[in-house]
Amino acid sequence: MARMTTQEFKEKLAAKRKQVDAAIDKFLPPADTRPSIVHQAMRYSLEAGGKRLRPMLIIAASELFPSKLDPMAACVAMECVHTYSLIHDDLPCMDNSDLRRGKPTCHKQFDEAVALLAGDALLTYSSWLLAKEYKNAPAAAIGLVEDLAYAAGSEKMIGGQVEDVIGERSGEKMTPEKLSFIQENKTAALITASITMGLRLTDSCDERKLEIGRRMGKNIGLAFQVIDDILDVVSDDATMGKTTGQDAVNEKMTWVSLYGLDRAREFAAELTEAAVSDCENLSENCEFLKALISYMQNRIN
Repeated sequence: MARMTTQEFKEKLAAKRKQVDAAIDKFLPPADTRPSIVHQAMRYSLEAGGKRLRPMLIIAASELFPSKLDPMAACVAMECVHTYSLIHDDLPCMDNSDLRRGKPTCHKQFDEAVALLAGDALLTYSSWLLAKEYKNAPAAAIGLVEDLAYAAGSEKMIGGQVEDVIGERSGEKMTPEKLSFIQENKTAALITASITMGLRLTDSCDERKLEIGRRMGKNIGLAFQVIDDILDVVSDDATMGKTTGQDAVNEKMTWVSLYGLDRAREFAAELTEAAVSDCENLSENCEFLKALISYMQNRIN
């Protein structure tokens, strides 16, 4: 297959983002649905923009092989879980952040109770949406719910967040092993699920492909977190659309604080290269996914 040009990738990425935004509007309850305050808050955070990288990964993985299933509902379910996690991360009891995606955080725009409940609602809505929209493809529906729920659960995303919070509060010395556990689960788990969910939407999904997808997703997710740690140091609030410099203020161990900027950049490149290699081994029809993986490494926010 011919190599995708940068312009072709940008155009395809923009078109797919519009599709996801339209699907969010389609699948979410209208803002005036009773009780309107919680539906307003759900939409406020979910429609705030963002790069939609996890839905892009779902779409890209679903395009690796022929598929009869529409990935849009899976994309929205993933964004619901991701956005719920951001709403809760920003709360005063967690990171106490005022800015997210260039806008006031949900608890600043509404209040803490509404933000908490909006996050809860998004989390539960994700499973309902997957079950409803893929009920005519039960094997895919079960796999999608399994992947997303596991990635968001106590051993993965929540587990990473718990160890992160407890580590900060206890004053325990962060170790490379703890840092890896936190970042493999808090960040990489949802990105891994994005790849496997996309594969489950294809007509020829099997365990071998899922295993390669899990390895690829883990490397993409870790590279994403390394870049995030780098940007927290070298970028600014306006570019990032959220508060930067928090890692240093909170004396958090990151890839940068542990290894330095240069080595962190090398890690990101190595992880990205490994992910691209798995992508090529998985399917010949992978130009968009390869370009997306490289784009994630080179992002500025």
